[in-house]
Amino acid sequence: MAESDTDGAAVTPRRRARRRTAAVAAVVVAAAAATGGAVIGWQSHGSPSTRTATDSARVATTAVVRTDLSDAQTLDGTLGYGPARTLKGTGDGTVTWLPATGATVTRGQQLYRVDDQPVALFYGATPLFRTLDTQGTVGTDVKVVADNLVKLGYDIGAQPAPGSWVTPPASGATPTPTPHPSGSTAPSSGPSATGSTTAAPVRVKIGDGILTAPLISAIKRWQTHVGMAPTGVVGPGDVVVLPGKVRISAVQAQPGDPAAEPLLSVTSTSRKVTVQVDPTEVGSIRSGDTVSVALPDTSTVRGTVTAVGRIVQGGTDNGSGAGTDPAQLTVTISLAETAAVRRLDSAPVRVTFAGSARKGVLAVPVGALLALREGGYAVQLPDGRLIAVKTGLFAKGMVEISGTGLGAGLKVVTTS
Repeated sequence: MAESDTDGAAVTPRRRARRRTAAVAAVVVAAAAATGGAVIGWQSHGSPSTRTATDSARVATTAVVRTDLSDAQTLDGTLGYGPARTLKGTGDGTVTWLPATGATVTRGQQLYRVDDQPVALFYGATPLFRTLDTQGTVGTDVKVVADNLVKLGYDIGAQPAPGSWVTPPASGATPTPTPHPSGSTAPSSGPSATGSTTAAPVRVKIGDGILTAPLISAIKRWQTHVGMAPTGVVGPGDVVVLPGKVRISAVQAQPGDPAAEPLLSVTSTSRKVTVQVDPTEVGSIRSGDTVSVALPDTSTVRGTVTAVGRIVQGGTDNGSGAGTDPAQLTVTISLAETAAVRRLDSAPVRVTFAGSARKGVLAVPVGALLALREGGYAVQLPDGRLIAVKTGLFAKGMVEISGTGLGAGLKVVTTS
């Protein structure tokens, strides 16, 4: 019985072929995001044409199979302390002391010495970007100093609350926080009782600190305690602000070198594993996933994925004439601290990612998928007919498929 078109007219084999060809016209070759396998694409050029039974002998076919799929994978990794950060000094001074490689430096301790003065480590997110020498100065860098001195046990007095207006004094008096209705204009500056002009008031924001007289006194006490001149002034060359305690991974300078040069490199104090993963294989890896890490002594330790990189490294000509470096993303894993891990500073390891699993599903090689111009995927039978499919798990070059008319043993066209 002849097939009918929507207008009731019979569809000839040539017309049916033309309609099928149009359905896949302008389809581009796509890559399966989770596996990197090629996906067949067809494009119509000129007159429509169809694949005949004779043509089918010249194409590769494969059978739909019912199988178990798992995207679990075991990859090479490196145990260490994570990426290193190089620290550079400031100013015109001379380096007079440097720590030993492997040393741990915590809050308030000296990282190095310049002109025989200690440069201490403070914790925070905002580096000191100016000299804090004027009472009434407001900013996030002031808060870094205030917070660290509090953590080190120094009394810094009360800090004005966010929303207060602080008027920096002209004569060195303690700045007075002035409550002011939210959304109103700031108090205007003008002549003081003595006839001098005061500075414009500054509103304290969340995250700001204020350089008050009690805070300056605390700075002087801290400077005396660590062996610095008790000036009450703190500048970028006096402290280094980092997120937390650090381990000295390398020392690039030596005593007598200028301070404004790369001095040393630091890392986290926690051992981590980094794994370079092909971007097409990272889809099943998520932050928080539990992994198994095999150490060189064949013991294993549990780890947790803490970061999946978003910047692809490589994939370009490496300049050696040997082709391109492979494109990779970095996956970072934290480890449960065990005796076996604590004995190692650096080592090659093997990381097993559990991934996902599907039992008893229909699957074909990724190369059997045909990306359609209107969206979605299909598989093609040797006689040219298309069967729309829904894709599921991609794993090791195979893809889970489902759809009407599919079954184990069904022959479909593939790229390989």
